[in-house]
Amino acid sequence: MAAFPNARFLISAAAPEQYPADRGAEVAFAGRSNAGKSSAINAIVGRQGLARTSKTPGRTRLINFFELSPHERIVDLPGYGYARAPESERRTWPRLLEALRQRDALKGLFVIVDARRGIGEGDEALLAWALPRQRAHVLLSKADKLSRNEGRQVLAAAARALGGRATVQLFSAHAHAGLEEAQGVLRVWLSAKEKTPMTSGEATGAD
Repeated sequence: MAAFPNARFLISAAAPEQYPADRGAEVAFAGRSNAGKSSAINAIVGRQGLARTSKTPGRTRLINFFELSPHERIVDLPGYGYARAPESERRTWPRLLEALRQRDALKGLFVIVDARRGIGEGDEALLAWALPRQRAHVLLSKADKLSRNEGRQVLAAAARALGGRATVQLFSAHAHAGLEEAQGVLRVWLSAKEKTPMTSGEATGAD
């Protein structure tokens, strides 16, 4: 059974005026192009094809909203680190992102990082954009490509790099490793009555 059986696409917003009404709770997902963001969304929600996956970097260009249940949404942000999108589109992104950051409904941010690359400058910039206003949780994706020992080392290195600014876990959409943990974080944030910036640096992992 799907974790969120009623999940459905709402809108691809090209301007803040197109965002859904600022009420309820929503959680954003972001990551470097080709980090596995769309696959992570589909696995966590339990709906293949909900977020469009592609081997072509930069496929997500607008702010995509999905409804999981009434007044509960996830937000799929454009991938960063890839510049094939037209300049006219890229110029609109700062306004779109700032408007999103100011929404009362936004309860937290999932940052998808390829476990084999580690936390890079783009990831750091995204965390700086979100914190301290938002809670952040890092998914070290494609963890099935690592051995168990490599996974432990990558997780420890990420926890050190984050220094308590966000929680972090190993994750694999393909192998469903860390899936329940990620779903748990999402459910807690969606049920939040108010924003509470993330201060815990506890690192967790998935075998």
